[in-house]
Amino acid sequence: MKQKVIVIGAGIIGTSVAYYLSKKDVNVVLIDAKDIAAGTSGACDKAIMLQSKKSGPTLAMAMKSAELYKNLEEELGEELEYENGGGMILINNEEELKVLYEQVQKQREAGLKVTIITGDEARKINPNLSPKILAATWCEQDAEVNPLKTAFAYAKAASKANMTMHLNCKVTNLIEVNGRVIGVNTTQGEIYGDCVVLCCGVWVTSLLSSLHLEVPIMPRKGVILVTEKLPKIINCNILGGSYIVSKLQKEPPEKNPLGIGLSMGQTKSGNLLIGGSREFAGFDSSVNSFILTEIAKKAIAAFPCLQHVNLIRSFVGFRPFTPDNLPVIGEVPTVSGLYIAAGHEGDGVALAPITGQMIAEIVTDQTTEMDLTPFHMSRFFESFTY
Repeated sequence: MKQKVIVIGAGIIGTSVAYYLSKKDVNVVLIDAKDIAAGTSGACDKAIMLQSKKSGPTLAMAMKSAELYKNLEEELGEELEYENGGGMILINNEEELKVLYEQVQKQREAGLKVTIITGDEARKINPNLSPKILAATWCEQDAEVNPLKTAFAYAKAASKANMTMHLNCKVTNLIEVNGRVIGVNTTQGEIYGDCVVLCCGVWVTSLLSSLHLEVPIMPRKGVILVTEKLPKIINCNILGGSYIVSKLQKEPPEKNPLGIGLSMGQTKSGNLLIGGSREFAGFDSSVNSFILTEIAKKAIAAFPCLQHVNLIRSFVGFRPFTPDNLPVIGEVPTVSGLYIAAGHEGDGVALAPITGQMIAEIVTDQTTEMDLTPFHMSRFFESFTY
């Protein structure tokens, strides 16, 4: 009899998990309280940024994931707006240059094709860039993809392999018998399976609480501005150096409580997606006008041509944050048949393919190529009681 796996969460992580499980001839049931990509995956940008990751487990994962993305359109038979156009981190001063130079050296040792270029070289790639930009990092392996299209394409491909979906179906709690999860209670009734994979991001904690378990995944609110449709303004993914430097130096939250930084990408239709902020505000989805103004200021400082461009809307997403900035991937050690793939924060788009592939291997008792120890839930045991 085929193994039956229940996957909770139909964002880009959950649909990836469902797809790679379906490739292993597993019967998959995909459940979401709303619709495909209706949560965090529908409220983010489209960057597959590698150079924003510190050398180590996350960068290693991201590089493998980037390789999977290269052939994903052909594999799924869908247009995903994938483009391997590179990316840069803008450097505004000598302090940022020093910190990013050290990061680039470590990333190069890990095999990433990244380098430091001068401001003039950066302006050859992006002619609209401010003359005040001192330098930039450049990584030709950075890419972009439409996360909504990707999630829908994953779900469509998995459905062709006999996956069933229950959308607008809220999971109220997990069903556990003798230390093993055997199914879920939902607003559409009970659903049973051989195991359950939690891919519901910031909502994982509420489901674990039904088993009196805790995992430190918190919502980290982010705001993105959307401009009117424009001619080509930028020619690659853009990140601001100040945010990366503060992240690497573990800047205390009180110094920048709203996490204001700069990230920019341009959609196929011409709209600019401009972020962002990283704020701990629970599930408050309101938009602070101060944040909008500060993000806009950073965008204009980097690209002065945006001074009189119209903003048509903004939106909020909730990134699943963990204290050590690593996702939680693997089996829950204290409960059999229960797995987690969540906590990717702003790396969900970049890490979706490799996460789905690895979870599919774990669930079907196959050996994974990567060591998953850094991502295991047990790393929090010293600080959290189960």
